[in-house]
Amino acid sequence: MKSIIQKLRGKKMITRIVSVVIGGILGFAYYKFVGCRSGSCPLTSNPYISTIWGSLIGFMITG
Repeated sequence: MKSIIQKLRGKKMITRIVSVVIGGILGFAYYKFVGCRSGSCPLTSNPYISTIWGSLIGFMITG
């Protein structure tokens, strides 16, 4: 019984990691293709911030 629970936890963890990585990639893509060029948009003018926000959204979707 214990190994089944560990397998389920492992699958959950892998799903979360993959969703965080995909969210980060999508956040960066949003910065690259849609983002604000003037620098006045706080979320999309910086690639680090948009990548972090994408990763957080990916994490919250799987939560």
